[in-house]
Amino acid sequence: MKTLCKLLLTVMGMLCTIALTAQDIHLSQFYETPILRNPALIGIFNGDVRIQAVYRNQWNSVTIPYQTGTLSGEVKFPIGRGNDFITTGLQVTYDRAGTSRLQATQIFPAVNYHKSLSEDKSMFLSLGFMGGMVQRQFDPTHLTFNNQYTNGRFDPSAPTGEEGRLALKGYTYLDAGVGLSFNSVIGEDINYFVGAALYHFNRAKISFYKDKSIELDPKITFNAGITVPVSENVKIIGQYNQLHQGSYSEYVGGALVGYGLLSQGLESTRGIYGGVFLRWNDAIIPTMKLDMDKYEIGMSYDANISQLRTASQAFGGFEVSVVFKGFLNSRNSTLESVNCPRF
Repeated sequence: MKTLCKLLLTVMGMLCTIALTAQDIHLSQFYETPILRNPALIGIFNGDVRIQAVYRNQWNSVTIPYQTGTLSGEVKFPIGRGNDFITTGLQVTYDRAGTSRLQATQIFPAVNYHKSLSEDKSMFLSLGFMGGMVQRQFDPTHLTFNNQYTNGRFDPSAPTGEEGRLALKGYTYLDAGVGLSFNSVIGEDINYFVGAALYHFNRAKISFYKDKSIELDPKITFNAGITVPVSENVKIIGQYNQLHQGSYSEYVGGALVGYGLLSQGLESTRGIYGGVFLRWNDAIIPTMKLDMDKYEIGMSYDANISQLRTASQAFGGFEVSVVFKGFLNSRNSTLESVNCPRF
């Protein structure tokens, strides 16, 4: 039965790979990849520079693991009288899935303009753009086809029957996205933001077959977040993300409770966080995070609650993130801008 469950999960995973080749990767720590979440969310942090790396390993216990790695960087500058800001960024991702080693590499430059809507720089409207190159490929030598079976026996040297159609083992296309966000303060210390983005509006053509063209469905995302102090040392950070792409929808949200260290209250740049996120009908995600001033380390694990939980035995995906953030040692820094865009 255990072997059957593993086989079932592998087959379903292959089917999902076939059905979702035109869809995007997803991460449980989605808030650590703002360019993929909404390009208008880059630059909303306390500092001038931020570098974020995330690694995800999924289904390792039951099949060939699905692996995802991302690296992004952002640099923020004040412009004009220092009321407005511009953030430039770059997102690089690598994703590999399944028996065929279907993989995608993405390189996305991004830019975001933050327009101040108040004199005290506590309210901003941001418009962001991203666009770049995506390269997809797979290894057909790891796949088997019906034509290679004769009288119930598999012959790896037999023709697959796909030679005339499967013209490409890899292809490259251009992709783009645009987003809008609004962030402000309620009272003196409750920070929040809301946003929405549209990805793949250029509707790129993607296919490994020379006689077939698949149009990449546009993706719409809705984003929200809030930081609420509850005592001198404790605050709650809530995050929510919602996306729709073709027939696929995803809803994920949750909160972290943070405790400030070094007896500096809410102004402490060091703290420890713990909480839970939920990806609707898919996974419960316990999460921990350690903030060490310029450095942050986060860990999360997907406990599977979908229809695959019988085969997966509730095991899902492990994810780890590392973040560096700081100020530039220059005149063109946001260090003196007390209420610069941050979250």
